[in-house]
Amino acid sequence: MKRPTIADVARRAGVSKGAVSYALNGQPGVSEATRRRIQAIAREIGFNPSSAARALSGASANAVGLTLCRPARVLGIEPFFMELISGVEATLSDRGYALTLQVVADPDAEIAVYRRWWGERRVDGVLVCDLRIDDRRVPVLEELGLPAVVIGGPGHSGGLANVWSDDAAALEEAVRYLIALGHRRIARVGGLAGLLHTEIRSAAFTVICERLGVADAVSVPSDYTGEEGARATRRLLSSADRPTAVIYDNDVMAVAGLSVAQEMGIVVPTDLSIVAWDDSPLCRLVHPPLTALGRDIPAYGAHAARRLLAAIAGEPVGPYQDETARLSPRGSTAPPRRPHPG
Repeated sequence: MKRPTIADVARRAGVSKGAVSYALNGQPGVSEATRRRIQAIAREIGFNPSSAARALSGASANAVGLTLCRPARVLGIEPFFMELISGVEATLSDRGYALTLQVVADPDAEIAVYRRWWGERRVDGVLVCDLRIDDRRVPVLEELGLPAVVIGGPGHSGGLANVWSDDAAALEEAVRYLIALGHRRIARVGGLAGLLHTEIRSAAFTVICERLGVADAVSVPSDYTGEEGARATRRLLSSADRPTAVIYDNDVMAVAGLSVAQEMGIVVPTDLSIVAWDDSPLCRLVHPPLTALGRDIPAYGAHAARRLLAAIAGEPVGPYQDETARLSPRGSTAPPRRPHPG
């Protein structure tokens, strides 16, 4: 796609290029209403005078963009993203690149950010998180020709390069471990519905439990926050056939679930086994320490950043399968309590 120019703004506003220049540079010569209209059009199509000058000179922005469609309050307590960003930042800084981070409210706002960054040449490429099924961001980035690497998969990344990990295999390891301990009533507290990795884990959990003969398996959605993880746990533990083991899609929800169990007088791991995902230091700071599925998340971010820098340099970049998360058994899992005879 052609980057927007001052002529594009002038044509859409029905004014001269000189009027656009006056309006965008704060100079007299146009009415206030016309100034606001021109400024709005420039924002809409992603035109910025200084960025446009940089684009004409062919200069690199020496920056990579990352937008996150999550509430800012959640990101502050979400260890996964903090560790991912640390790996990205370390790799970029070694190459003299900066990371431009923006939190957005919804996918439409995220797409608008990509168009603005592209139009203003604010970044040389982007990292894309929280891949969705039939993700609308993918064709937009392909249309813009903005170098991008998707963190997630497999599949649904179109022609964009991606870095992914086999969540289904990791989940199978956790379920097999719980079955070996003797658990037959296993639940899972999942993440945000609609995200590809949530859907992959949900489908894998159902298939694995059916294949391994776990009839009493249930998967409930949540949103990765401690509050919602606690609510989901409370509902599960209040049911007539409460699970003897719960797998959580992140460690924040698992810690919240542990707190709910203790609040309800349910002893972990004697009455309930808990498995977390991501294995941040949170898992080892609680009592009992949480059994968890974990991998080197900073390295995951570093792999994505290196591939994006290669794509920016014009090198061919394809999909990359990172290491599968592995289970670290700790004090939150044990064989289920045997019912008393009679």
